[in-house]
Amino acid sequence: MTVKITEIEAKSILIKTNLPGSDFVVNPYNGCSFGCVYCYAAQIARWRNPGQEWGSFVTVKTNCSELLKSELVKMSEKRQSKNFGSIFFSSVTDPYLGLEAKYELTRKCLLALTDFGYEGKISIQTKSPLVTRDIDILKRFKDVAIGFTVTTLDDKVSQFLETQAPPVSSRIKTLKELHQSGIPTYAFIGPILPYFAAKPEKFKEILDKLEEVGVAEVWFEHLNLSPLTKSRLYNFLQKEAPDLVAYFDQANTGEYRNKLEKIIQELMKGRNLRLGLGKVIHHKKLPKKSKV
Repeated sequence: MTVKITEIEAKSILIKTNLPGSDFVVNPYNGCSFGCVYCYAAQIARWRNPGQEWGSFVTVKTNCSELLKSELVKMSEKRQSKNFGSIFFSSVTDPYLGLEAKYELTRKCLLALTDFGYEGKISIQTKSPLVTRDIDILKRFKDVAIGFTVTTLDDKVSQFLETQAPPVSSRIKTLKELHQSGIPTYAFIGPILPYFAAKPEKFKEILDKLEEVGVAEVWFEHLNLSPLTKSRLYNFLQKEAPDLVAYFDQANTGEYRNKLEKIIQELMKGRNLRLGLGKVIHHKKLPKKSKV
């Protein structure tokens, strides 16, 4: 798929958020070239990119690190502190898209935070091994955690739904490398794919592997079937694998969620893994229009 790249100068970059576990978000890019068919961010991006297919466009905020520097100073003067809470990279894109190798916007923002001496928590979630390029910076933070989205251990499954993202095998390898470098890691199992309810042994395998590579915390999120996300996902499934639609249908029922959460609670017992937020995340309503 051809990806349209647009460079802009953003007006703000450190954005207050209501995301679970985060106080602020930084999005060096809008849009995402990975094009995952289940991604909730597609419904947010439609406001800025009407009619464009998710995965076919990325907006590059060329001035984001300079903006971040000035906003950090203003915020510290206002709050008389260098700790404003947790800063999350990123909420509507992957901060380590392939374009990051060229633009280095995430790296420059991380450098801005270290140069400022930020004392709050920094959390980064990605699907890309490119994050290892910045291990030198990550080691400078007092409180940092790097998370990888891991929805399966099977590269064929991951590349079916995460069409242009790095294969899950490379993510597992990178989690191990980060752990061995002394950087705390977490995994984000979200959305939880329906086959886990039917085959709990597959859930056990993924948790065993995450524990093996040193992951400290696991976050779980039910499938977000808000209207636009569901429409996009189902259109894809009906074209590529119509027999799977029935499995995804059940994922939005209370019976399914209760069954799945009991499986998770049982499989998490006795492990050296924390449960993120202490619960499985479930989205009941459409997100409000977000300034990103």
